Amino acid sequence: MNTLLGFYQDIGPALSLLVVLTFVLAGTVKGVIGLGLPTIAMGLLGLAMPPAQAAALLIVPSTLTNLWQLANGGHLLALSRRLAGMLLMIFVGTLLGSVWLGIDSGPWAAHALGGALLVYALYGLVGLGFRVAPGRESWLGPLCGLVTGVVTAATGVFVMPAVPYLQGLGLSRDEMIQALGLSFTVSTLALAVGLSGQDALGGQALGASLLMLAPALLGMFAGQWLRQHISAQLFRRCFFIGLALLGAHLLING
Repeated sequence: MNTLLGFYQDIGPALSLLVVLTFVLAGTVKGVIGLGLPTIAMGLLGLAMPPAQAAALLIVPSTLTNLWQLANGGHLLALSRRLAGMLLMIFVGTLLGSVWLGIDSGPWAAHALGGALLVYALYGLVGLGFRVAPGRESWLGPLCGLVTGVVTAATGVFVMPAVPYLQGLGLSRDEMIQALGLSFTVSTLALAVGLSGQDALGGQALGASLLMLAPALLGMFAGQWLRQHISAQLFRRCFFIGLALLGAHLLING
C-alpha cells in the first residue's frame, strides 16, 4: 500500500491513470497477437516521461508475462539450444549499449525510441518476409542479437531485428510463440541489469513496476477473449498503423 501511495503521489493522478491504462492496453495487444506489451508501453509512456522511467515500469510485467508465454509449448530446450548465440549476444549487446549509449543519455533518447517504433511498424505493415538459410544461423543469429541488444539499451524496445530474424527461421506457431517469449525475457532481464547500472532501477522503481503487473494481466486476459471474437489480422494491421503514427510523433517531436 505504501508503494502504491508513493507512486501515486510522485507522478500525480493524471499520469497514474495514463500508466495504468497503458498497461491494460499493452496487455490486451499481447493477448491478441502474442507480442507488443513493451512496445506499446514504451511508446505511450514515452509521450509523458523519460524513456528510462518508462522502461523501469515495464520490467516486472514484461518479465512475468514473457515467462508465462515461453513456459507453454514443449519446445523450450530445443529453442534454447538453437537460439543460444542470439540470446547471449542480446544480453551482451544490451550491457554494452547501456555503457556506450544508455536509455537515459539525453533528449535524443525519445527520438531514438520513435525511430525504433516507426521502423518496426513499417516492417509489420509491409510484411517483407525472408527465410534464414540454416547455414547462416550460426553468424546471423548472434549478429541480430547484438544489434537487438544495442537497440534495447538505447530505446527500451527489443523487437528489431530479433522478431524478423525469428520469423525467418520457419518455426511453427507454437515454436514462434515460445521463441518470442524466450527472446523478450532475455531482453527484459538484460535491460533490467542495464538500468540498474544507470541507477534507474531502484527499489521504488521495482515496486512501481510490480504494481503494473495487475493491469497488464487484466489486459492479457481481455486480449485472449477478444482474440476469439475479432479478426486477428485486422487488429494487427490497426496496431501497426497506430504504432507508426506514435513512432513518427516521437521521432519528430521527442
